[in-house]
Amino acid sequence: MTRTIAGLILPFLLAISGISPALSADTPQPTTQDQAQMESMKEFIQANPDCKEFTDQCSICTLTNGKAECSTPQIACIKQAYQCSAPASK
Repeated sequence: MTRTIAGLILPFLLAISGISPALSADTPQPTTQDQAQMESMKEFIQANPDCKEFTDQCSICTLTNGKAECSTPQIACIKQAYQCSAPASK
């Protein structure tokens, strides 16, 4: 009986230990392209402080509390330079 329990527990423990690396809490690092896009967006925001909404023809981004909140990119889009689509009202 003890051998049967050990025979059931051992495969279970091996299965759990094989899954654990997939469940690690490592956060994915942004790719070089993602970093370049973030820098480009940051530069655009700094260069256009009076713009409250802008687009790259793929997503529409709105500034909220100094942070950009963007829509999901369209399926077949060709990313272009950021353009202000709604300047802040004066």
